[in-house]
Amino acid sequence: QVQLVESGGGLVQPGGSLRLSCVGSGFYVYNYGIGWFRQAPGKEREAIACISNIEGSIHSPEPMQARFTVSRDNAKNTVYLQMNNLIPEDTATYYCAADCWGHTAVWGQGTQVTVSS
Repeated sequence: QVQLVESGGGLVQPGGSLRLSCVGSGFYVYNYGIGWFRQAPGKEREAIACISNIEGSIHSPEPMQARFTVSRDNAKNTVYLQMNNLIPEDTATYYCAADCWGHTAVWGQGTQVTVSS
């Protein structure tokens, strides 16, 4: 079964850091662009970062670049999202998908990130 599973979310204080994981099963994430997205209640889905297939080039909207970093461990079939200096506005459910633009049926179930003191 082809699927992605996110983990690593939780409650963090403003200024803190989290690293989210996105583990692939049934396929190699190396062969796909893997995108990270988030969605807060009442807001549209927002793209955070993407790591392309094979070469692993990174693409990220400029506002995300300073605090969010995507990386990949091929041996673990896992893509990571490192999030630093978190602010309350980062509170959302974070998803990974098997496509940099989200044009795929293969999405993870999401992991909740809450930034609050």
